Amino acid sequence: MLNWSESHSLTGHRSRRPEAPDPVGRQYAAANGLMTAIRETPSVFLSCTPREGDARLVAKLESANPGGSLKDRSAWHIVREAERVGALRPGGVLIESSSGNFGIALAMIGASRGYRVIAVVDPKITEANLGLLRAFGAEIVVVHERDDSGSYHKTRIALANDLHRQIPNSFRPDQCFNVKNGEAHYLTTGPELLDQVGEGLAAVVCTVSTGGQLGGISRYLKQVAPQVRIVGVDIAGSTVFGGAPHAYLTPGMGLSWTPTNLDDLGRIDEVYLLHDEDSFVGCRALARNEGILAGPSTGAAYLVATKLAMNLPATSSVAFLASDRGERYLQTAFSDDWMRSKGFTVDVTIDALRARAQKVSLRSSSPAQDCANYDETIAEALGSPTVLPTAHYATQGS
Repeated sequence: MLNWSESHSLTGHRSRRPEAPDPVGRQYAAANGLMTAIRETPSVFLSCTPREGDARLVAKLESANPGGSLKDRSAWHIVREAERVGALRPGGVLIESSSGNFGIALAMIGASRGYRVIAVVDPKITEANLGLLRAFGAEIVVVHERDDSGSYHKTRIALANDLHRQIPNSFRPDQCFNVKNGEAHYLTTGPELLDQVGEGLAAVVCTVSTGGQLGGISRYLKQVAPQVRIVGVDIAGSTVFGGAPHAYLTPGMGLSWTPTNLDDLGRIDEVYLLHDEDSFVGCRALARNEGILAGPSTGAAYLVATKLAMNLPATSSVAFLASDRGERYLQTAFSDDWMRSKGFTVDVTIDALRARAQKVSLRSSSPAQDCANYDETIAEALGSPTVLPTAHYATQGS
């Protein structure tokens, strides 16, 4: 029998060290290599933003994943499941519509496991993200045609699906329509948050794009800790929760439909709608005042989490995900010249941040009733493949 010693950080993060060899663990590590570094990211209490009487603020640092973002979790889970069922075979080709972190995660996984990777991107992709994709050896295809919402999501997806049909031995992870995206967070991120933060967890704040983190975490917590408030954050111009579409700047947030991974809006207690300036100011404030360098979607979550912390008891905690590494936004969010060119403030003091947080708008307190924007024909119209069984999540802990 193995004797396990456990050590806990201030947030309850647990590390286990076996005192005897673990043959099964060695076999898994040998088979999966770099992928074993995904998940078990740390959570940290913020020390400067909260004032006396506020709830504690907790950031889960997803930048600690090897590809630098929370998308490593869903990308690896989808690839691993595809390998398991034979949908992805040795020497295969991964084809995905992504100008951001999911594409980077797939490129890393492809390099590690010997897959060719084709990333379908749009002109909004940053030079940093292009550089990362190329560094991992991904091939880049740029879509220049906008879709009916003024964005590029649908035209990118349609082209990725066409390429999948044309290229033998290819696989479409299809993050927008594959519920394995949310399942990854149901199986890993949700349990980690509850374990690390503990009984005082009062609310979890998740931004939304493909719905993976919000859908998976909400499903897990509503099953095992239904008292925890699930708070979604969307960006103005997205129609995930209804409304009229228009162009926006914040990367990693928003869609022009309600994604498959948000299959039950009843698990979301409330939704906040932010504007681009909020997201970019938020991530700058997080870097300057807490030393956490992350991107604009994290800035949006941080701003809403701050608002909640200002209105919850000091004995409770509000958690949010720091989704990625901020180095990817040095030429945009962290450039004073770029911020001013967009008409955004560069005032990121704690007082300014807290004042901005107080003004954040509630989009809906009843998302299931007010905001459903499902379009069951979108996947079919875009030619999305049936990549994996999607009816049910796996049992938590499997």
